[in-house]
Amino acid sequence: MSNITFTMIKPDAVQDGHIGAILNQITEAGFKIKAMKLTQLTVDDAKKFYEIHAERPFYMELVEFMSSGPIVAAILEKDNAVEDFRKLIGATNPAEAAEGTIRQKFARSIGENAVHGSDSDENAKIEADFHFAGREVF
Repeated sequence: MSNITFTMIKPDAVQDGHIGAILNQITEAGFKIKAMKLTQLTVDDAKKFYEIHAERPFYMELVEFMSSGPIVAAILEKDNAVEDFRKLIGATNPAEAAEGTIRQKFARSIGENAVHGSDSDENAKIEADFHFAGREVF
């Protein structure tokens, strides 16, 4: 079990003005922000980041969406970070997400679901390293 996870506030939530509310919910849940930046993925960045899904039918739609506008990338710290963050964000489908979760409150749809959260300790490290150099993490 690791004490870090990685998240992105996705283009839909950035466009809808939810950065502050989402970050507030994250910090109120006990997560410490170790690194954070507003950035935009290129198409190539999005392809590489989501290459695990390359064979899936939604891959190019995901790549196009994730490179369509700014995101907020962040490394979060808390005991049991990955599992606790997955609970905080809720189900991928906001219609199935538990009351009060980030996706239930802020997602537009299954495809535009407001936030990304690492699904394992191993992927949290890979995803964090993809977005941040060591000197950017505190």
